[in-house]
Amino acid sequence: MAIEVITREDLNEFRHLLLNDIKELLKANTQPSKQWLKSKEVRKLLNISPGTLQTLRINKTLSYTKIGGILYYNNADIEKLLSTNKVTATPTLFK
Repeated sequence: MAIEVITREDLNEFRHLLLNDIKELLKANTQPSKQWLKSKEVRKLLNISPGTLQTLRINKTLSYTKIGGILYYNNADIEKLLSTNKVTATPTLFK
């Protein structure tokens, strides 16, 4: 069994590498989102069918704007809808 000695320099190098990796991940995840989404984008985002999206419109669960023949949905409205319908999970203890 070999014994390896870790020096402060090794730890500092590791810290710099780790911080750089975290910065790269944060840059990748902070893409600006579009304010207005088309129906296809909303269906893909929520993983729902065209009929389900139509039901959300008919029930006035999700507001939309119609220009010409194209329906647009405000991204903030979608996020608000998801937040207001959030169900908080209660942890269960296993014995």
